[in-house]
Amino acid sequence: MPSFISKADWSALRDELKNLLTAEEYAAANRSILDAHFTSMDVVSGMWGAAKHLGFRGGRVLEPSVGVGNFFGAMPKDPRANSPLYGVELDNITGQIAKYLYPNAAVATPAGFQDVEFPSNSFDFATGNPPFGEQSLYDPAHPEFRSFSIHQFFFAKALDKVRPGGILQMVVSRYLLDSRDAAGFAAREYLAK
Repeated sequence: MPSFISKADWSALRDELKNLLTAEEYAAANRSILDAHFTSMDVVSGMWGAAKHLGFRGGRVLEPSVGVGNFFGAMPKDPRANSPLYGVELDNITGQIAKYLYPNAAVATPAGFQDVEFPSNSFDFATGNPPFGEQSLYDPAHPEFRSFSIHQFFFAKALDKVRPGGILQMVVSRYLLDSRDAAGFAAREYLAK
């Protein structure tokens, strides 16, 4: 496993972070370095512009890897007034920041998307920047996704949660559509259906 802030010239920052966090929080931060990415406001704003163009005017919103809530924060005023917000965040510190910034949102933290179950077809809109990576997740409610990469899993499970006619809009890696392995084909087949 890579070391968190491993550069020697960053030792003072690493030591300060270790003093600010509990051992468990520091270990969780160390584990998250492979998948954690905070989406720039330019990307988030562009995605909300696309959502408006697609006709989203409000409804139940899911962000399955909410981070600190950039997608919630940049949501335009009109749809936000008509939208209950739901988020899931594995990293507890990040999730607590999202809960603090968006107290009216229901944010499950610390929880992985694989551990939180929402009813199928229960959201009008799902958005975000899901983790990119090759590792797979196991969700007992969705064993059919067990061979999918974490990235493919987030798309498949979020799609299951969006109602027919709803919108799923996420940052995507080229590997979702370009992967040539069996799991990639299975994920694309699931998403196409």
